[in-house]
Amino acid sequence: MRRRNFGRSAGTGVLAAAALTALVTGCGIRTTSVPVDAGAAPSRVPCSVTGESTSASAAQGVPVRVFLVCGSQLEAVDRRTPLPEEKAGGDPVVTAKGLLAQLLAEPSDDERQAGFTTAVRGPLVVGGGHTGDPAGTLRLSRQPEDLTPVALSQIVCTFSASSAGAGDHTVLLGGPGPYAPKRYRCTTELRERPESTPPTAVPSVSPATPTG
Repeated sequence: MRRRNFGRSAGTGVLAAAALTALVTGCGIRTTSVPVDAGAAPSRVPCSVTGESTSASAAQGVPVRVFLVCGSQLEAVDRRTPLPEEKAGGDPVVTAKGLLAQLLAEPSDDERQAGFTTAVRGPLVVGGGHTGDPAGTLRLSRQPEDLTPVALSQIVCTFSASSAGAGDHTVLLGGPGPYAPKRYRCTTELRERPESTPPTAVPSVSPATPTG
């Protein structure tokens, strides 16, 4: 009768398992039965442009800063606008028009390579407030709520960081209709999540804007 050596086979299996465990441990890898969340894969988009972009603007002009989309966030980009020096910082409406033109322009080659895009689409213009609006109000040709959240976030953060803003990282913004303007605020959270709705606060009602 042929004897089956079960003990030897079992012992060999135990030794093989022990050797495999030692090999894995020796490589610095710890076994685990729990899935490990290593987080999102690191982005390879640099989100940085060397120097000032001159896309859709004159090579000589007034330095401005606009917020574009990069890596699902809003990042500031330095550009130049052809606005005259004497009007660039003195008239909020003129400043807002120049900034909106920059947001509507397609990113330059350098900006695209760095990962920048814009969600602001035309037709879209900006002007002064209606009679009775708080001072510093800007009115868009479309209701702010009708824009995509990312586009509105770009406009809010760009305007509020300039002389077109109402101070304290806010901008008074309304649409063409009779609805009252809102004080939109650009926050760190909004720049990190531009797809969310920009936070608002109740605007002051005085002094009023005298022109329509």
